[in-house]
Amino acid sequence: MKQQGVHPEDAESTSDASSRPDTVNAGKKDPGESDDSTKHEVGKGADPSDDGRKAVEGKGGHDLELDEVPVDEVEGDEPLLPARVHRPSDLMRLLVGVLGIALLLAIAAFAHGTTSGLEQDINKGTGQAPDLFSKMAGLVSSIAILLVPVAFAIERLIKRDGLRIADGVLAAVLAHGVTLATDLWVARGAPDSIRDALTQPSPGDVGSLTDPVHGYLAPVIAYMTAVGMSRRPRWRAVLWAVLVLYAFSMLVTGYTTPFSIILTLLIGWTVAYGTLYAVGSPNVRPTGRTLMAGLRHVGFRPVSAAREEVSEESGDRGRRYFVTLEDGPPLDVTVVDREQQAQGFFYRAWRNLTLRGFATRSSLQSLRQALEQEALLAYAAIAAGANAPKLIATSELGPDAVMLVYEHTGGHTLDSLSDDEITDDLLRGTWRQAKALQSRRIAHRRLVGDAILVDRSGKVIITDLRIGEIAANSLLLRMDISQLLVTLGLRVGAERAVSSAVGVLGPDAVADCLPMLQPIALSRSTRATLRRLARERAQRERDAVLEASRQAKHARSEEATADTGVTLDKPDKKTVRAQARAEKRAIDDALDEAREEDLLTLIRHEVLLIRPQAPVEPARLERVRPRTLISFIAGAIGAYFLLTQLTHIEFGPLIANAQWGWVAAAVLFSAASYVAAAMALLGFVPERVPFRRTVSAQVAGSFVKIVAPPAVGGVALNTRFLQRAGVRPGLAVASVGASQLFGLGCHILMLLSFGYLTGTEKTPSLSPSRTVIAGLLTVAVLVLVVTSVPFLRKFVVTRVRSLFAGVVPRMLDVLQRPQKLVTGIGGMLLLTACFVMCLDASIRAFGSEGTSLSIASVAVVFLAGNALGSAAPTPGGVGAVEATLTVGLIAVGLPSEVAAPAVLLFRLLTLWLPVLPGWLAFNQLSRKGAL
Repeated sequence: MKQQGVHPEDAESTSDASSRPDTVNAGKKDPGESDDSTKHEVGKGADPSDDGRKAVEGKGGHDLELDEVPVDEVEGDEPLLPARVHRPSDLMRLLVGVLGIALLLAIAAFAHGTTSGLEQDINKGTGQAPDLFSKMAGLVSSIAILLVPVAFAIERLIKRDGLRIADGVLAAVLAHGVTLATDLWVARGAPDSIRDALTQPSPGDVGSLTDPVHGYLAPVIAYMTAVGMSRRPRWRAVLWAVLVLYAFSMLVTGYTTPFSIILTLLIGWTVAYGTLYAVGSPNVRPTGRTLMAGLRHVGFRPVSAAREEVSEESGDRGRRYFVTLEDGPPLDVTVVDREQQAQGFFYRAWRNLTLRGFATRSSLQSLRQALEQEALLAYAAIAAGANAPKLIATSELGPDAVMLVYEHTGGHTLDSLSDDEITDDLLRGTWRQAKALQSRRIAHRRLVGDAILVDRSGKVIITDLRIGEIAANSLLLRMDISQLLVTLGLRVGAERAVSSAVGVLGPDAVADCLPMLQPIALSRSTRATLRRLARERAQRERDAVLEASRQAKHARSEEATADTGVTLDKPDKKTVRAQARAEKRAIDDALDEAREEDLLTLIRHEVLLIRPQAPVEPARLERVRPRTLISFIAGAIGAYFLLTQLTHIEFGPLIANAQWGWVAAAVLFSAASYVAAAMALLGFVPERVPFRRTVSAQVAGSFVKIVAPPAVGGVALNTRFLQRAGVRPGLAVASVGASQLFGLGCHILMLLSFGYLTGTEKTPSLSPSRTVIAGLLTVAVLVLVVTSVPFLRKFVVTRVRSLFAGVVPRMLDVLQRPQKLVTGIGGMLLLTACFVMCLDASIRAFGSEGTSLSIASVAVVFLAGNALGSAAPTPGGVGAVEATLTVGLIAVGLPSEVAAPAVLLFRLLTLWLPVLPGWLAFNQLSRKGAL
């Protein structure tokens, strides 16, 4: 196992080092060792910070300063730690503070009666305080509010912690700026209800108001928070006492309001954590000296320590060290600090949001909780009879780290073993350890290759128990079995993995885990491995198809040459069709031979051979799907903008005066769009496909796009339809891709053309000529940016190359058939015309003669709205299309009382009413095997 040294510098030292020896030594320096300038000695050249001097809590529960620990000179180095770290917890506190400020202002704005009553009650209660007490409180708090920060700064400077003072000063300056901006906004632009809640007539200056935010209290709070006073019990008590006394004195004297005090606290607190997250907090990770001191304090006599490399996924489970002792076997030490605890926070938070509670673990956990959980699981695993590292000591390494000391367990992880070394006995031994944990209802939660250790004697040891759970429910236990099945299956195959599991756990226990056999129930690294294997399988299938096609063409050329002595230039149609069928059969055969099942499917097949009645329906582990969440947010935003346009419209008179002839015309244009869509698709398919069935497929697409984004659902349905119609999968994808690519080009050209035409109509509220120019300039700038950035250029070139690899040959085939090309182009133009005329008819149905728009203006609005709808993540573009069309029509001069109902009618005819016919068409085509 590769090891690397331990960085000797103090946690907050920013000095650099040019080389890194492998170990940390505690003891006397070898007399023969040269005084290499690349080695750095802690205690001689570095000034330890206060956090490096923090007490180490030992067995007896008392504290001992590091300077009191009899530690010899510590040498060595480890990879330099960053001087500053950006903690997710600071970002979360920043967001909570912003949310608190917004909530406070909302209450002040919309609950004016409640805020007024609350202020009156507080003023009445504080007004009963004795006058002498009020004056004394004001005097003491005014002095203390300035002296306490200065005293803390002096204490920090004495202990050489100037970085924290600098952070505090920066936060105070920013908080003062935010205070001035808030005061200016409240005085000039805030609603009267907010101004009344935050200010009141000043007692000392008749005719003026008190400050909405205290000009020096907010900076003081920001300073105190940024320097970390709240993490020190004594200073925290003094801080809160001063704040409470100051707030009381200000309320009694009438120089502030309760909402002003709360807003001041929130602004100072929020700005402080925003500053800490932006510039980073000083790194307080324990170093080699701290680790050695902690080990000595709990009774060990360490000689050297070497850090072990861990996988990226295991980064939040602590740093691991191999420690040798003067008198005894070596130790395995795990050090967990706050920065490592925060790694993967956002990933865990997202999993907690999207997965059900039984499938996740807490994303917020203190160091004390992490220490207690890992210690409890270590003892529980050994008590259950499992082979697990023996925990022999724990300790806190200052306020920001903990240490867990285990007996050394030598060996190799399962990932590091070769395939020949993974025997059936080893597999059965692994399953016996899992069975021991399951017998006491202990869930490991991460049975991957680097958590399974094999020592020299072949004994299997389960490690990394930190994220496990005791008294786990059956779902978590089944998830462990499914995870271990996949972990072993990745190394030895599905058959051996299932056979070894059945031999130890029994067929019923293995069969019960099938509903958990889904990617979302597996670990992050396992999912990444399965995705990589899927890409490799797809590449092998593509290579096999290309090779079969090449061989078929070569054989056809050789056959033609052998029959005639020369190569035929133009074979007859019958020969061409026969050769095409032969090539299709060859490609299909090659694809069948190259097709491989994924590992999860193979494991299911092996289990079903043993238990045919085993449940295979995946369990519902997701609380909410990411697409559903995004769709809900986007739909809510679109609905908000749409409802703001509908609130001022009286629909009764509007519907009564509607022109139903134009409504009927809009219905006809909507129905004709399905015929045009079928023409646009078939124009890029050289093979013969029934036209009526294609129209039915487009109607079925009206149902599909309700449950999927339009740019995804329509492509998938058309591709499936062409495959069922006899078009090879690769050619079907190419045909749909060619149709989409050509449609995109037509869409852009029509948008620019109609935009130019609209600009020549002298519409006062819209100047499309400038808009077109601005659009062209924007596109040019984006092209320059993409071509100048290597990463973006490579990304675009790769995607375009893969697109043109299949689409361009298909378009060349279409170009050789003018009739097909005319059908495709005509269908696209007709499709756009039908939608534009449908929208125009909807406008005329609710408008008068003076409110109608030109066809060019309607076309520009529709094309822009359709483009945004295709990009929106919501099914059918719900919300985005409605908002875009409504705003666009109003922008070109249509009254809002006409634009909103016209858009609703248009969307009703093109999106909602076709759902039922689309569902019927979808079911009919599915029964006939056409989908």
